[in-house]
Amino acid sequence: MIKAYGLTKRYGDRTVVQDLDFTVHRGTVTGFLGPNGAGKSTTMRMLLGLDTPTRGRSTIGGCSYATQGAPLTQVGALLEARSVHPGRSARNHLLALAHTHGIPRSRVEEVIALAGLTGAADRRVKGFSLGMGQRLGIAAALLGDPATVILDEPVDGLDPERVLWIRTFLRSLAAEGRTVLVSSHLMTEMALTADHLHELRIRGAEAAHIGTVAAAHGITLHELTPQTVSLEKAFMDLTQDTADHRSQPPATGNPTHLTGAAA
Repeated sequence: MIKAYGLTKRYGDRTVVQDLDFTVHRGTVTGFLGPNGAGKSTTMRMLLGLDTPTRGRSTIGGCSYATQGAPLTQVGALLEARSVHPGRSARNHLLALAHTHGIPRSRVEEVIALAGLTGAADRRVKGFSLGMGQRLGIAAALLGDPATVILDEPVDGLDPERVLWIRTFLRSLAAEGRTVLVSSHLMTEMALTADHLHELRIRGAEAAHIGTVAAAHGITLHELTPQTVSLEKAFMDLTQDTADHRSQPPATGNPTHLTGAAA
């Protein structure tokens, strides 16, 4: 599981994150909600050792991220989808990552198909749309078949078909016993996806409070699902015969195709 103990981050006189305590359990999708600027990405960067907390600490699977022996196989993360060398193809980017952990080429091909990038795998990343970049980031996060997955705004830039796929995909990860933390400023999407919610609120520019919110309290699935599903169904019906020249999304029957059991 993921645990945070009093996480605080200050830049000079500015407090970005303040005294955060939360737990993300195995076998669940936990949504990390908050408006832009609330400190969601900063918190995730601290979890992954990319930012050093001013105060507090966090653990993933009982230890800090920095002490993970083979981090790519234990924690998969998507924080910034565009942080890829623009001259590389999607396949070469994933092959380079795989090489650092001794991951076989066959696994690279699996995640390319999983993310719906088969038709674009040999194109240079600089020509990717925002949505395609997101899918490449998701493929990279899954490359090591990790027990913990951390995704920052994964539906950003995706069309409705792939938003629906992401929703199904995240829940299937949790069903396999994995720990899933996903951030978003879209409350409706999180209500349709997450089992548990943590809400990051701000006062001015400072993160002031994080509280656990049950999905049934104020954000109820039975209120949101009919309208959303109707819109999605209408979109699918209208576009089902439209050719996508970029690549086709994977089938949703078994969206993960992950080979290992959660640690």
